[in-house]
Amino acid sequence: MLGFNGREARLAGRVREMEEQNQLLRRQLSISQNHLVAAMRNTNISVSNEHDSYSTTSQQTERKTNVPCPSQEEEVPKCEVIHIAIVCAGYNSSRSVVTLIKSILFYRKNPLYFHMITDSVAQVILQTLFTTWTVPQVEVQFYLADNVINDVSWIPNKHYSGVYGLMKLTLPKILPETLKRAIVLDTDITFATNIAELWKIFTKFKHKQSIGLVENQSDWYLGKLWKKHRPWPALGRGYNTGVILLELHLLRAIGWGQLWRQIAERDLMTHYTTSLADQDIFNAIIKQHPYLVYNLPCQWNVQLSDNTRSELCYSEVTDLKVIHWNSPKKLKVKNKHVEFFRNLYLTFLEYDGNLLRRELFSCNYSRSTQKERELSKLNEEDPCYEFRRARLNNYRTHLYFVHYDYEPSPEGNDVTLVAQLSMDRLQMVEMMSKHWDGPISLTLYMSDTEAQQFLSYALSSEVLNSRKDIGYHIVYKEGNFYPVNFLRNVALQQVNTPYAFLTDIDFLPMFGLYSYLKKSIQSLDLESSKKALIVPAFETQRYRTTFPRSKAELIRMLDMGTLFTFRYHVWAKGHAPTNYVKWRSATKAYKVQWEPDYEPYIVVRKSFVPEYDTRFVGFGWNKVSHVMELEAQGYTFVVLPNAFIIHMPHAPSFDIAKFRGSAQYRRCLKILKNEFVKDLEHRYSRIFETEGS
Repeated sequence: MLGFNGREARLAGRVREMEEQNQLLRRQLSISQNHLVAAMRNTNISVSNEHDSYSTTSQQTERKTNVPCPSQEEEVPKCEVIHIAIVCAGYNSSRSVVTLIKSILFYRKNPLYFHMITDSVAQVILQTLFTTWTVPQVEVQFYLADNVINDVSWIPNKHYSGVYGLMKLTLPKILPETLKRAIVLDTDITFATNIAELWKIFTKFKHKQSIGLVENQSDWYLGKLWKKHRPWPALGRGYNTGVILLELHLLRAIGWGQLWRQIAERDLMTHYTTSLADQDIFNAIIKQHPYLVYNLPCQWNVQLSDNTRSELCYSEVTDLKVIHWNSPKKLKVKNKHVEFFRNLYLTFLEYDGNLLRRELFSCNYSRSTQKERELSKLNEEDPCYEFRRARLNNYRTHLYFVHYDYEPSPEGNDVTLVAQLSMDRLQMVEMMSKHWDGPISLTLYMSDTEAQQFLSYALSSEVLNSRKDIGYHIVYKEGNFYPVNFLRNVALQQVNTPYAFLTDIDFLPMFGLYSYLKKSIQSLDLESSKKALIVPAFETQRYRTTFPRSKAELIRMLDMGTLFTFRYHVWAKGHAPTNYVKWRSATKAYKVQWEPDYEPYIVVRKSFVPEYDTRFVGFGWNKVSHVMELEAQGYTFVVLPNAFIIHMPHAPSFDIAKFRGSAQYRRCLKILKNEFVKDLEHRYSRIFETEGS
């Protein structure tokens, strides 16, 4: 194309796609903003009459002096690193912080350095997310909140954020001594502009000013919301701490840790508890030491709480900067312009995060990644180039997308069901959870939009919402192949029980299989031996059928022709070594010999089992290669006599259609298979037959 080689053409196409997506998003935001401006004109708010009650005279003056003249402003140098600190704990906050980060990345033109203060749950989730996202010129450092939690855990706090809502008080202590300043953000923030505009406000701080805050936009600190309401002391209307500019070096110099503790101890003697977490203590400090605060313009923290009067801010300043959902109700909060704010938030919520991996070419910070080094070794003229390239994708991965809570049983024989799926198999999850009452680890391959649809489905399902022992891990779509073995590895890696049942989402386990497997694990001594327990697989071709309640009932259905051994008519050798004839009458577990192309569904010890080979994408040889490696490692295959799973019918996948319709697809699969076998022979000093040899 226009003299480009294949790789350059693909790169040009990707850049064009990103530009189109970004233009579309900017158009959406512009339309929403125009709707907002029109709505404000219709409401005919008399701003001048209401400002007297909204702000003190000094704060009005401060706001006016803080709105700069653009022509006089100095821009932040394009390669200056902007430091952002965020406290994030738990599963829900880990989800919401991603939307915040997307909104920052969309507008940013500078390198960013995120300082994430997290609990152990959020650290695992976000560390994996950032590592797999690989956004150029973005660095992330994690600080375990456990190291400072004792500094604030003594403070009684009624706020829904719990002890983590007090953690911002410890930032001068927990962040590096070398870090001079940082923007501090709540997780329920959405940016509508370049964060560098906020960063450059640091240059306006006067001599002792070290805390930049936006005035509180409700009457909370005026004590007028209800009878006998006694808020903490505050200067005027007080300040909201959802967005803070912190001059860390100045706060350390005045002994910040001792200062906030003394004031908190004093005010707790009369107020007994904080209602708004760190915000109450920050306001009490500013009340006593007003010289510390710099008044940020109100558009840098447009607050959407239940009693907000934020429209007095954005009716005056239509160029909104930051939206803050500072209510327990979040997007359900009532506001006359809530549709605009919700649309802004949802735009970033469902935006394709892969498009935010754009390079800041003007800053020569780039380091070649492992992926780039591996890609450079590939031959683009290779007919199987796309297969080889798919293996090198950095799939953005969000672990534990929904709250997870499960501790393995103390007997040491607990087992987790492991599977993967895409959006078209989502209906199987409920059915699976009804048949399997143990822990489940699922990887879902989805777009950003589909992930939100899944979340809505999972939270609205009575069956799934009652289960906290299902780990849902989102791998975001990228490329043209379904990365089946990568997905399996993600689910397998997150198993926290000693054993894993490796299956597929379109198989329903027999009722009681979880308990039966735990007993079998114990009786067959899987702990000290390399054994793979085989659960025989069957199938029905009927969309509506009675599920057998016992082995005897299943055998009757086999004899009647309503059930069949799995794939007997299209791929018999995939399961033939299970020896279904012997299984029918077996009362004890029995050993079988591995044969080429064998791909049973198995139970294995998690710490022993190798990961799946990720060169196999789409359809074909993905499970076969894994079982073959178990054979190379010396595993014994043991068939369970009273266990079964049944494959439920569904439309064929897109990858099967590609396999059947493309001779080149089948040729590449054969090449990859032969390369895998040679690698296996080299690693385990075994000889296997290769296709065509």
